[in-house]
Amino acid sequence: MHELKKLNKYFLRYKRKLFLGILFILLSNLGQVYIPLLLKDSIDNLTSGFSYDVLLDKALFIVGAAFFAGIFRYLIRMTVIVVSRDIEYDLRQDFWSHIQKLPLRFFQNNSVGNIMAHATNDIGSVRMFVGPAVMYSIDTGTKLIVIIAILLSTSAELTFYSLLPLPFLSYFVYRLSKKIHIRFMRIQEKFSDLTTKAQESFSGIRVVKAYVFEDREIEDFSEISRDYMEKNMAMVKIQAYFQPILFLIAGLSIIIVIWAGGNKVIAGELSLGEISAFIVYLGMLIWPVIAFGWITNIIQQASASMKRLTVFLNEPVEIKNNELTSYVINDYSGDIEFRNVSFRYSENFPLVLDGISLKIKRGSTVAIVGGTGSGKTTLLNLIPRLYDVSGGEITIDGNNIRHIPLDVLRRRIGFVSQETFLFSDTLKRNILYGLDKDNDSEVDKAAEISKLNNDLDNFPKGYETILGERGITLSGGQKQRTSLARAIAVNPRILILDDSFSAVDTNTEEAILRNLREFMKDRTSIIVSHRISTVKDADTIFVLDNGRIKEQGTHEELIALKGYYADLHYKQLLEDELKELS
Repeated sequence: MHELKKLNKYFLRYKRKLFLGILFILLSNLGQVYIPLLLKDSIDNLTSGFSYDVLLDKALFIVGAAFFAGIFRYLIRMTVIVVSRDIEYDLRQDFWSHIQKLPLRFFQNNSVGNIMAHATNDIGSVRMFVGPAVMYSIDTGTKLIVIIAILLSTSAELTFYSLLPLPFLSYFVYRLSKKIHIRFMRIQEKFSDLTTKAQESFSGIRVVKAYVFEDREIEDFSEISRDYMEKNMAMVKIQAYFQPILFLIAGLSIIIVIWAGGNKVIAGELSLGEISAFIVYLGMLIWPVIAFGWITNIIQQASASMKRLTVFLNEPVEIKNNELTSYVINDYSGDIEFRNVSFRYSENFPLVLDGISLKIKRGSTVAIVGGTGSGKTTLLNLIPRLYDVSGGEITIDGNNIRHIPLDVLRRRIGFVSQETFLFSDTLKRNILYGLDKDNDSEVDKAAEISKLNNDLDNFPKGYETILGERGITLSGGQKQRTSLARAIAVNPRILILDDSFSAVDTNTEEAILRNLREFMKDRTSIIVSHRISTVKDADTIFVLDNGRIKEQGTHEELIALKGYYADLHYKQLLEDELKELS
C-alpha cells in the first residue's frame, strides 16, 4: 500500500478542488441522512392522528432534502472526479516525460508492449483509486459515521445487534484483499505479454506473410490471450464473492432489526416511525458496506499497478545535464577528439571499444570501416551521448561532451542510423522532424541533396503524401534518402551516417556524396559503410577490429598497407567484375 503514497504530491497539487469536493460530500450526505428523520416524523404523525397540512410539509421537506443532496452529488463529480482525470493526465505526462529521458539501454531491456501496458492499463487502474476510490471512501466513511451516530441515539441496544455481522465482513475483506493484489499483478504482467506479442506481430507483418506464418501467429496469440483470460477469470471468481456476501451481511442486519426492533415497538419502547427510520438507515448502510469491498478491490488493483509504474519511474536518467554542465555553451564548430575512450554496455559485459584515440577536424570527412561487431555503430552513438563512455573522454571544440548542454549537443548533430525509422506522417513532416516549424525551402534543399526529389513524381501528393507506418510505402532506398534529408534539414555541424547508403544504387550514392561534399564544407562528416566506394574519398579512414583502431590513413595509404582495408577493397573489386560478367 505504501506505493500509493507516491500519489500525495499529485493530491497536494489539487488540494483546493479536493477540499471543495470533500465539503460537497459532507453537504450531500447531510441532505441524504435527513430524509429518514423526516420520514419518521411523517409516520409518527400518521399513527398519532392524520394531519394533511403536516404531511404535505414533510413531503415537501423530503423532496427539498433530496434535491439539496442531488445538487451537491453533482458538484462532487465535478470536483473529485475531474481531479482524478487531471491527476491521470499529470501522471501520464510525467511517465511519458521520464520514459523519453531514459537511455537506449532501458529500451533494449524492455519491450515496447510492456511499456505500452504501463502507460495505458496501469495508469488507468491508478486513476480509479484517485477518483472513485477516494470519493467513495470519504462518502461512505462520513455517511457510516453519521448514520451510526443517529442509530445509537435512537437505540444503542438495537444498533449493537444490527452491527454484529460487521466483524465478519472485516475478516472476509482482509482475507480476500491480499489475493486480489497478487492476482491483479499477474493480470497486468500477462497484459504486457499480450501487447508485446501484438506489437511485434504488427511490426513484423511482412516477415509473417513472407514465411506464411499467419496460423502460427494466431496460435501463439491465442495461447497468450487464453492465459490472460484465465488469469482474469481467477480474479473474477474472487470478485464474485464480494457482493453476494456483502448483501447477505446487510440482509442479516435488517432481519435482526426487524425482529428485535419489532419487539421494542410492541413493548412501546420505540415508535413505528423510529423503527421505520432505523430500517431505512440500515438500507442506506448497504451501499457503504458494499462500497467498502469495492473500494478495497480498487485500492489493491491500484497498488499493484502503482508498484509496476514505480519500477519505471525509479529508473535513473543516466544521461542528463548535471552540475558540470556549462550553459554558456550554445553552439560549437565541430572539432571532435576521442581520448583513450573505452565502452562496455554493462559492468559484466566485455569492452566493445578499448582505448580509442582519434581526432576529427572541422570541415573534414572521416570514414569508419570494420567487420561486424567491431564497434563502429557504438562509436558513433557515443558522440551524441546516446550512451556515455565507460572510460576516457570525448571532446568537441575542446569541451568534454558531458559538459555541453544535452539539447545543444544533439540539436547540431544530424544522425542517420542503420535502422531507418520514419513516422506515419507526411513526407514533409518526416523531413522537418528536427525543426520547430515548417520551412519549405529547407525541405527542397534537403530533398535535392539527398536526391529524394528525383522520386517526387512517384508520390501522389508530393511532400504532403502520407507515409505508412515506419514508411512501409517507401522502398529501402527511399527510406534511407528520407532519413538523410531529415538529418540535412537541421543544418548540422556534425553529420553522422551509419551505413545509410546500403539500399541506394551506386550511381545515386555517388551523386549524393558529391552533393554532401559541397554541403558539408566547414562541417564535420563521419561515415560508416561496408562499401569502399562510399568511403574512398574520405580525408581519413579508420579501420576498427574488436573495438580497437587497427589501421588508419587515406584510401591510397591503406591500400599500400595491404591489410584489412586493402583486402576488403580487392574483394569488392572482384565482386563488381563478376557482376559485370554475369
